[in-house]
Amino acid sequence: MDLLFKNGSSFLLYPFRVSYLLTDLSWKFPVQIVINVSKKRYRRAVDRNLIKRRCREAYRLQKHIQLYTPLGDPEKLLLLYVQFVGKQIYDYSFFEKRLSGVLKKLTSDLDRLNPKQIKEDNGSD
Repeated sequence: MDLLFKNGSSFLLYPFRVSYLLTDLSWKFPVQIVINVSKKRYRRAVDRNLIKRRCREAYRLQKHIQLYTPLGDPEKLLLLYVQFVGKQIYDYSFFEKRLSGVLKKLTSDLDRLNPKQIKEDNGSD
């Protein structure tokens, strides 16, 4: 986890703050994810659990199409940390739309950092 915060990249797409790191470790699954909701902002565990449950369900339904397929390389592991920074509890449809946007931005950032594309770009110059 320390490696993720020291060497990883991050972005904010409200209501989520996302940190990620693509490593060369191989794992059973291509992504390890942590979903966090601040205890300082949401004192009641019921509220924190509701938010985490909605985030996990939205991620579960979208991960294969929007994240696993673009990653492609089974020899890499993506460490993903998603923190909810919103000020209120939203409907599931809001979580679904926003998490879809997060996954799209994440895949575009990963495509930019993909070493294969960097090598191809350098070779074409």
